[in-house]
Amino acid sequence: MTSRTIIVTDADFRPLSALVRARTARFTRDKEHIEKLEKELARSVPVPASEVPADVATMHSRVRVRDLETGAVRTYTLVFPHQADLPSGRLSVLAPLGTALLGYRQGDEIEWAMPGGLRRLRLESVRQTWSSGARASSRPTSAVRARGVPPPQPSGAPLNGAV
Repeated sequence: MTSRTIIVTDADFRPLSALVRARTARFTRDKEHIEKLEKELARSVPVPASEVPADVATMHSRVRVRDLETGAVRTYTLVFPHQADLPSGRLSVLAPLGTALLGYRQGDEIEWAMPGGLRRLRLESVRQTWSSGARASSRPTSAVRARGVPPPQPSGAPLNGAV
């Protein structure tokens, strides 16, 4: 599988890194999920929220995801573990699907190991819920481009998550 740089807001990067450190030290039950999140953070580019394109899945983004095998479409809000409530559509970033979505863009296709096996997903839409009006445009800023973050891929271009 290939890997690609993903975008994470710097405001999300700090608490996500702290979550990994804290959980690594205390929990063995979530160890596999924590390790996957740690790998995703290692290949991420933290940038200010104002520089993150609006079509990137960040913490608290509302995302619509299509399973490319079954065609099933689900909508979630990506949240920290203590905020998770799947019946309400709040998906933990430590859940395999939550980790898979973090940092990807609308239209991206992702292959990710889930408890039921390898799944192919398409991130159909992203809606940011940033407060303070810090929403960025869907075009990468020069600061994001300077950090080596690739432009959006055409819909249907496969992207593989690090598993």
